[in-house]
Amino acid sequence: MKPTSFDIAGRLVGPDHPPLVIAEVSANHLGRIDRALETIEAAAACGAHAIKIQTYTADTITIDHDGPGFRIEDGLWKGRTLHELYREAETPFEWHEALFARAAELGVPIFSTPFDHTAVDLLESLGAPAYKIASFEVTDLPLIARVAQTGKPIILSTGMANLAEIHDAVRTAREHGNTGLALLHCLSAYPAPIEEADLRTVPHLGESFSAIPGLSDHTPGTACAVAAVALGARVIEKHFTLSRADGGPDSAFSLEPDEMKRLVEDCTAAFQALGRVRYDLAGCERGSVIYRRSLYVVKDIKAGETLTPDHVRSIRPGHGLAPKWYGEVIGRPATRALKRGEPLAMDMVDWNRSASASK
Repeated sequence: MKPTSFDIAGRLVGPDHPPLVIAEVSANHLGRIDRALETIEAAAACGAHAIKIQTYTADTITIDHDGPGFRIEDGLWKGRTLHELYREAETPFEWHEALFARAAELGVPIFSTPFDHTAVDLLESLGAPAYKIASFEVTDLPLIARVAQTGKPIILSTGMANLAEIHDAVRTAREHGNTGLALLHCLSAYPAPIEEADLRTVPHLGESFSAIPGLSDHTPGTACAVAAVALGARVIEKHFTLSRADGGPDSAFSLEPDEMKRLVEDCTAAFQALGRVRYDLAGCERGSVIYRRSLYVVKDIKAGETLTPDHVRSIRPGHGLAPKWYGEVIGRPATRALKRGEPLAMDMVDWNRSASASK
């Protein structure tokens, strides 16, 4: 069943619409609201179709504890406790109104990933047009139910989730009032290796759950996202920073402005390139038909004289008979005198006399 399109702040998201490219600010504000505002401005200038932040505090997502499991043991954030990492990365609740207001001034939709019910309450008070469910929260069905009850579109990342877990999340969303749903294929690794991207999952997600498929991309560069659009992704999310050199928890797998601009342009171009299945001439090809090969007279011949390979060749341009007629015209007489450089036409050949009879 074809998934139902939905809109986010007036922009349609669906199989027949260009992909929605989301710039994820995440922790790239570096703990400064002026940096967050500047990042939003840069994302808008790059042409991003929407901007996303994350709504939590260190205390709403974990506790300040150093026991087993609370200290990260490998990867980009090795050695840090969860509370330390989230304290650095959080977008303070008191910033949200200013961030939403700036995005509104720029005419770019902004929404967020809530991590608990207090975050949903805050985002509702600000008129968030949609919600994102992070891949780590796919199994938090009470949170999904709360978000679905807002009646807003949900974009849900599926990193680490198996089919049964995705099924539970989708069922919960739909049972609690959600009508617009996008499922993003995602590698929950930071950064993610492109050789493990498994983009064939993108169309399978959409088909399996009658949802709009997409990609939350943590691989380097833009190639993976553009390829996903060709496979049917209609929502693309990439982390965005003003400069990777400035550091921050997410900088290593974030795009800089010139890269984000290229991502938006290339994803849009990839969608435009899909077109339709056709085997007739495209409009842009019509002027090129004359440069196909065709049969031409390459040596003067008298009326009634037998055409031979010395007289007729398959060459460019394409104003003469198609080359498939070559074997049929050789050995037949000319109906009139023919000059070198004339395109061969049907009425130049005596079709009443067989090739064999003329040889």
